[in-house]
Amino acid sequence: MPEPAILTRDGLLRLIEVLKGLGYRVVGPTVRDDAIVLAELDSSADLPAGWGVDTAPGRYRLRRRDDDAVFGHSAGPQSWKQFLHPPRERLWSADRTEYGFAVTEDETEPPRYAFIGVRGCDLAAIAVLDRILDRGEHSDGQYHRRRAELFIVAVNCTEPGDLCFCASMGSGPGVDKGYDLALTERTGHEHHFLVEAGSRRGAEVLAELPTRPADATEAAAAHQEVIAAAGRMGRSMPATDLPAVLAANRESSRWSEIASRCLACANCTMVCPTCFCTTTEDVTDLTGDHAERWQHWASCFELDFSYIHGGEIRSSGASRYRQWLSHKLGNWPAQFDMSGCVGCGRCIAWCPAGIDLTEEVDAFVLAAEGRTDVSTDFADADRS
Repeated sequence: MPEPAILTRDGLLRLIEVLKGLGYRVVGPTVRDDAIVLAELDSSADLPAGWGVDTAPGRYRLRRRDDDAVFGHSAGPQSWKQFLHPPRERLWSADRTEYGFAVTEDETEPPRYAFIGVRGCDLAAIAVLDRILDRGEHSDGQYHRRRAELFIVAVNCTEPGDLCFCASMGSGPGVDKGYDLALTERTGHEHHFLVEAGSRRGAEVLAELPTRPADATEAAAAHQEVIAAAGRMGRSMPATDLPAVLAANRESSRWSEIASRCLACANCTMVCPTCFCTTTEDVTDLTGDHAERWQHWASCFELDFSYIHGGEIRSSGASRYRQWLSHKLGNWPAQFDMSGCVGCGRCIAWCPAGIDLTEEVDAFVLAAEGRTDVSTDFADADRS
């Protein structure tokens, strides 16, 4: 791979032009509806230059920065998952013929995406989805086709948000694999990006850009800013055996206490970059001659999620929150050899009740160590 190089702000515009010229639909962060959202970009002018965000449990606000950084913000309400694993897509359609119904599989050619601005936490989340939807026992053909054509421009994070805890999850703030190009933004006396290629495709694109070699001082300074960012995380996940902690607190009364605040709105699962559960629905026209099957995202907070003949297995909010947190941090490592949480903090910011999963896990750790008097009286009828 080529040595690290320096890309100017104008060079970022050229990067988008090159990717579009190669037939990619370029997606990156932009400002819309008072938030940093992911959308297709026409040029680098669409990027959120000079915008940062302030976050807290149940709170997300844009703010003006005192520089023109384009990646000086933490995770917004969306993740890249929506482009690789869409919220809703048609699986097949069927039309009545004189011989019965003719079924047509929906095999629309997926777009060739180029993602710009993928942070370490989201890069780790894509790796989780790859493990499950691309290389798993039940792979998703459409996901595979989208993923195979994906070009990733990652961003090393130098300014973590108040709700970020990727450092304690081992997923950031820097990136070390899984990208085609990686940028580290610097806004000192010269606004530029240290750019590194991580693949053959990335090196080919880099060769088309107006860069200059990065000297050793520039490269070291950029990498040091990423290292320093790891020490400025607004949150952290306890460094302990989380599956064992959650198993020890299975009957804790704290689940009911959390449920008294939880609205079961499913926001946390909708904004989570690693949640992948889906369900299907069949629809038909009024004549009954045309039918379609659609797949859409599902959430374990939905009452019908655990429905089997006779009723729902998890009918209480407490059991549903326990299912989500225990699966994400307890059962997921056993199933997939990785955590289901990448430390992006979205579920905390976008929870209307401001429930902080790092705070709840801290409480369970203290209870497991016998340092609190949390009772083990799970006051719910369903004990799934």
